[in-house]
Amino acid sequence: QLQLVESGGGLVQPGGSLRLSCAASGFTLVYYAIGWFRQAPGKEREGVACISSLDGNTYYADSVKGRFTISRDNAENTVSLQMNSLKPEDTAVYYCAANLDGECGRAYDYWGQGTQVTVSS
Repeated sequence: QLQLVESGGGLVQPGGSLRLSCAASGFTLVYYAIGWFRQAPGKEREGVACISSLDGNTYYADSVKGRFTISRDNAENTVSLQMNSLKPEDTAVYYCAANLDGECGRAYDYWGQGTQVTVSS
Protein backbone atom coordinates (compact mmCIF):
# COMPACT_ATOMS: atom_id res chain seq x y z
CA GLN A 1 0.00 0.00 0.00
CA LEU A 2 1.35 3.38 -1.02
CA GLN A 3 1.22 5.78 1.88
CA LEU A 4 2.64 9.06 3.17
CA VAL A 5 2.75 9.76 6.89
CA GLU A 6 3.60 13.09 8.47
CA SER A 7 5.01 13.45 11.97
CA GLY A 8 6.61 16.06 14.18
CA GLY A 9 3.74 18.46 14.70
CA GLY A 10 2.84 19.89 18.07
CA LEU A 11 2.49 22.98 20.20
CA VAL A 12 5.33 25.50 20.19
CA GLN A 13 5.76 29.06 21.42
CA PRO A 14 6.25 31.92 18.98
CA GLY A 15 9.86 32.08 17.90
CA GLY A 16 10.31 28.36 18.44
CA SER A 17 11.14 25.58 16.01
CA LEU A 18 9.65 22.32 14.83
CA ARG A 19 10.83 19.71 12.36
CA LEU A 20 8.19 17.89 10.37
CA SER A 21 8.91 14.61 8.67
CA CYS A 22 7.18 12.96 5.71
CA ALA A 23 7.77 9.22 5.48
CA ALA A 24 6.74 6.97 2.62
CA SER A 25 5.82 3.33 2.54
CA GLY A 26 5.42 1.37 -0.65
CA PHE A 27 7.41 3.77 -2.84
CA THR A 28 10.70 5.66 -2.93
CA LEU A 29 10.50 9.40 -2.39
CA VAL A 30 13.69 10.22 -4.27
CA TYR A 31 11.81 9.81 -7.57
CA TYR A 32 9.03 12.20 -6.57
CA ALA A 33 8.71 15.92 -6.15
CA ILE A 34 7.59 16.47 -2.56
CA GLY A 35 5.51 19.38 -1.47
CA TRP A 36 4.50 20.60 1.96
CA PHE A 37 1.13 22.30 2.26
CA ARG A 38 -0.86 23.73 5.13
CA GLN A 39 -4.44 24.57 5.86
CA ALA A 40 -5.59 26.79 8.69
CA PRO A 41 -9.19 26.80 9.94
CA GLY A 42 -11.42 28.74 7.57
CA LYS A 43 -8.65 29.20 5.01
CA GLU A 44 -7.74 27.54 1.76
CA ARG A 45 -4.87 25.11 1.57
CA GLU A 46 -1.62 26.78 0.56
CA GLY A 47 1.69 25.49 -0.69
CA VAL A 48 4.53 26.05 1.75
CA ALA A 49 7.59 24.42 0.22
CA CYS A 50 8.58 21.94 -2.46
CA ILE A 51 11.63 20.01 -3.52
CA SER A 52 11.90 18.61 -7.03
CA SER A 53 13.32 15.21 -7.88
CA LEU A 54 14.76 16.23 -11.25
CA ASP A 55 17.27 18.85 -10.13
CA GLY A 56 16.81 19.10 -6.37
CA ASN A 57 15.60 22.69 -6.60
CA THR A 58 13.58 23.99 -3.70
CA TYR A 59 10.75 26.48 -3.65
CA TYR A 60 9.14 28.36 -0.79
CA ALA A 61 6.10 30.49 -0.22
CA ASP A 62 7.04 34.10 0.48
CA SER A 63 5.49 33.82 3.93
CA VAL A 64 8.01 31.17 5.03
CA LYS A 65 11.07 32.06 2.97
CA GLY A 66 14.14 32.32 5.19
CA ARG A 67 12.43 30.51 8.07
CA PHE A 68 11.55 27.08 6.64
CA THR A 69 13.86 24.59 4.95
CA ILE A 70 12.83 21.49 3.02
CA SER A 71 15.29 18.64 2.61
CA ARG A 72 15.52 14.97 1.68
CA ASP A 73 17.02 12.04 3.56
CA ASN A 74 17.17 9.41 0.86
CA ALA A 75 18.58 6.76 3.16
CA GLU A 76 15.57 7.11 5.44
CA ASN A 77 13.13 7.68 2.55
CA THR A 78 11.86 10.84 4.19
CA VAL A 79 11.51 14.53 3.43
CA SER A 80 11.70 17.02 6.28
CA LEU A 81 10.48 20.54 6.80
CA GLN A 82 12.54 22.46 9.33
CA MET A 83 10.50 25.35 10.65
CA ASN A 84 12.24 28.11 12.60
CA SER A 85 11.10 31.44 14.00
CA LEU A 86 7.54 30.18 14.07
CA LYS A 87 4.70 32.67 14.21
CA PRO A 88 1.09 32.27 15.33
CA GLU A 89 0.04 32.60 11.69
CA ASP A 90 1.94 29.39 10.94
CA THR A 91 -0.70 27.48 12.91
CA ALA A 92 -2.31 24.95 10.58
CA VAL A 93 -2.53 21.30 9.64
CA TYR A 94 0.53 20.50 7.55
CA TYR A 95 0.41 17.94 4.77
CA CYS A 96 3.04 16.41 2.56
CA ALA A 97 2.32 15.28 -0.97
CA ALA A 98 4.22 13.49 -3.73
CA ASN A 99 4.09 13.72 -7.53
CA LEU A 100 5.85 11.37 -9.91
CA ASP A 101 6.30 14.10 -12.53
CA GLY A 102 9.21 15.19 -10.40
CA GLU A 103 8.53 18.88 -10.77
CA CYS A 104 7.05 21.24 -8.25
CA GLY A 105 3.76 22.81 -9.24
CA ARG A 106 2.38 19.71 -10.94
CA ALA A 107 -0.60 17.76 -9.66
CA TYR A 108 0.18 15.54 -6.67
CA ASP A 109 -0.48 11.82 -6.72
CA TYR A 110 -0.30 10.99 -3.02
CA TRP A 111 -1.17 12.90 0.13
CA GLY A 112 -0.59 12.28 3.79
CA GLN A 113 -3.18 12.67 6.53
CA GLY A 114 -1.62 15.77 8.03
CA THR A 115 -0.04 16.83 11.30
CA GLN A 116 -1.19 19.72 13.46
CA VAL A 117 1.16 22.60 14.18
CA THR A 118 0.04 25.14 16.77
CA VAL A 119 2.10 28.23 17.53
CA SER A 120 0.87 29.89 20.69
CA SER A 121 2.10 31.29 23.96
